[in-house]
Amino acid sequence: MQSESQIPIASEVASRRFATRLAAFYATLFGMTGTHLPFFTVWLKAIGIDAAWIGIITAVPPMTRFTVLPLVTGMAERRQMLRGAIIVTGFATAFGFFVIGTQHLPLLVLAIYALTCCVWTPMVPLTDAYALRGVARYGLNYGPLRLWGSAAFVVGALGCGLLLGSIAPVHLIWIIAGAAALGAFVGLTLVPLDRPVTASAPAHGARKLLHDSGFLAIIVSSALIQSSHAAYYIFASIAWQQAGFSGLTIASLWALGVIAEIVLFALSPRFTLPSAVLVVIAAASGVARWTITAQDPPIAILAVVQLAHGLTFGLTQVGIMGLMVHHVPTHMIARGQGYLAACSGIFSSVTSILCGIVYARYGQGVYYMMAAMAGSGGLVMWLALNRFAHHPQSAASGG
Repeated sequence: MQSESQIPIASEVASRRFATRLAAFYATLFGMTGTHLPFFTVWLKAIGIDAAWIGIITAVPPMTRFTVLPLVTGMAERRQMLRGAIIVTGFATAFGFFVIGTQHLPLLVLAIYALTCCVWTPMVPLTDAYALRGVARYGLNYGPLRLWGSAAFVVGALGCGLLLGSIAPVHLIWIIAGAAALGAFVGLTLVPLDRPVTASAPAHGARKLLHDSGFLAIIVSSALIQSSHAAYYIFASIAWQQAGFSGLTIASLWALGVIAEIVLFALSPRFTLPSAVLVVIAAASGVARWTITAQDPPIAILAVVQLAHGLTFGLTQVGIMGLMVHHVPTHMIARGQGYLAACSGIFSSVTSILCGIVYARYGQGVYYMMAAMAGSGGLVMWLALNRFAHHPQSAASGG
């Protein structure tokens, strides 16, 4: 018979195993994003695709977030197979990017990229849902787990930037596909989680989330603030390349922002401000960041501004996850993440298309639109502050 002293030890070992393997998977998931986000558009440009088509193609991932993604997360939750869904989508994503690399015509790239995004975009909300269940199960903090993804993003971006100096940009797609394949195999190591006690709740219970004004404030505010990064994600590398920056310099600028994000995630368990207040602070930081970026500042100022990414993205993520873990029942967390991603997808897809149009005409002036979006997200959360006043814990944790 197991003694009482052995039970906490076993629980601690299980908690450490879960945390270690999840951190490794976050690393591969966002390491692949580190190769994709700064350099996929560079690859598109290298194979002869113009700015208008680039805007349309990069609008595909957010578009799948409000169409296919909620169906995938909802199915995974109903069947209680979060881990299985992560593994299947991981391998399908890797296969899709390898196929994309064989294409050069805009329409074919768009079609195959769209199919690939149908399995790729659900991976982050599925992983976050899996993570938040583990956070609740083992009493962990979300930030220190998620920071490994940000650290790997830096490695992926810098590695890809270094390789860009020795390989032709048309070969960047193979680095992205290889990183996706690595992540698929690491996904096999994820620890199975117990089913939540209320897993048999009816489907209509999850739909009640959409009638909850607090939940709606969470997803709309998050969508506005995170979508305000659209111009940065799509055109920053292209603009910097046209300004004469080397691949390593471009990767370093991306890395600066993510390093700030890593520091913020590491410190997040110490935050004492309410999660909603953190989101408002993040939004205000976004207004300042994008307004300065619109001025096309010299590289010294740009490097400092990039550090604000820790606030505009990282603090938003910590605040929103803190609100989600407290506001959404555990057995509905996958659907909650699906709705969050879907709302973000609606805003991001429209924003991506608009960015392509505005950037083609006004260049860096597109960032004024990003500043307005960040400010709107902060206003939504500010108006909902009283709704979350009784949730002082800022970081997503089980404590």
